[in-house]
Amino acid sequence: MADRSHSIKQVSTYVDPNIDLTNIQELRSLLYAHNIRPNKAFGQNFLVERGVLQEIVRAAEITPSDTILEVGAGTGVLTRELAQQAGRVVAVELERDMLALLAKTTGAYRNVERIAGNLLFLDPTEVFGQTPYKLVANLPYYITAPTFRHFLESGNPPRMMIVMVQFEVAQRLTAQPGDLSLLAVSVQLYGHPQIVARVPARAFYPAPKVDSAIVRIDVQEQAALQPGERDSFFKIVQAGFSERRKQLHNSLTHGLHHKNEEIRAWLATAGIDASRRAETLSIAEWLQLWRVIVGQHIA
Repeated sequence: MADRSHSIKQVSTYVDPNIDLTNIQELRSLLYAHNIRPNKAFGQNFLVERGVLQEIVRAAEITPSDTILEVGAGTGVLTRELAQQAGRVVAVELERDMLALLAKTTGAYRNVERIAGNLLFLDPTEVFGQTPYKLVANLPYYITAPTFRHFLESGNPPRMMIVMVQFEVAQRLTAQPGDLSLLAVSVQLYGHPQIVARVPARAFYPAPKVDSAIVRIDVQEQAALQPGERDSFFKIVQAGFSERRKQLHNSLTHGLHHKNEEIRAWLATAGIDASRRAETLSIAEWLQLWRVIVGQHIA
């Protein structure tokens, strides 16, 4: 196992490997013993439903040859399930107190590595090189969008993502043209998302106010855009969604700071009705519009 300066080394002391982290009473006692209080502001709602854990593992289709990156590992309740199936599990956790607990709950698993750090600053190529991996995460709402962009646009994107997000976010991720959002475009450009299961709030401790969902994203082997092309593409998409209630020609005029006549001409060339709204465009249509505008050396 590689020893990196930002990694937490394996430790010899750990809690009883038979402790049931899905048992709320046992979990509360464990957290109390380590002076940890769940912080809702950081999305610390711990999964306590074994059936949901099993659903996540099934969705990931894990084999002994798989490498798994788990970001926001928390207590290690999912980490241990992953470690029983995968060849290698890299668990990332930001909070030091939680990381110390994670070292104890997963200390019996020699195929688990722990990294202290912010997932948004983790470079997968530093951890895996170009080795394929699958990403598993229970994502707090406030970092959902940047997490997707960070990993999907990395030098080594995951080939599959299994994420737990708020149910409303899951619906946005999997929306079809007619109800697309900037978030949906930023994910569907790179892969195909689907809702695996709805997860009730009672499956967590403490229980959040809303339900969640398990979402699986099968990432395309070949990205639609090269790294140097993404900024110009999303500049156009962001402009389109900047004023969602307006027709596309108006939102693009204001967002791109070009004359309305030019915008209308670009839309016509791309075969897109200028009166449509941003949420109605498919990924293919956004790409076609981007090609037209880039061809004019504008974006």
